[in-house]
Amino acid sequence: MELIKAPLLAEQLCFDLYAASRAVTAAYRPVLTELGLTYPQYLVLIVLWEHQSRTVRELASHLRLDHGTLTPLLKRMEALSLVERRRDNADERYVVVSLATKGESLREHAERIHCDMKDRLGLGEREFDELQSTLRLLTSRVTH
Repeated sequence: MELIKAPLLAEQLCFDLYAASRAVTAAYRPVLTELGLTYPQYLVLIVLWEHQSRTVRELASHLRLDHGTLTPLLKRMEALSLVERRRDNADERYVVVSLATKGESLREHAERIHCDMKDRLGLGEREFDELQSTLRLLTSRVTH
């Protein structure tokens, strides 16, 4: 019986993406822990700093998360006074999420965190832009 040769781990793009994602997320951990945030909570705050409020459906779309993952995350964030959730006045089927005072106060750290992480990656502006473009293209091709 002949064995079928399986591709090596070193040949797997999926593994490189997975390892890079874990490494970058881990690089955020010390500064976010200092602020009392997890990485997913930080991503929610970034969206809300940009948009002030969003429905759960809109947040899920921005963050590419399903409702089953996002809802418990938002409940924990609400318990920590980072966000507020309320039913939409126009359509009670929707829940609107907005920044609470504590969540808004963390905005002042966003620019420093962003710059520190860009520096930590050790990429020039052009390399950074090219990598981000490539990742977005890959995501688009795989999800559409």
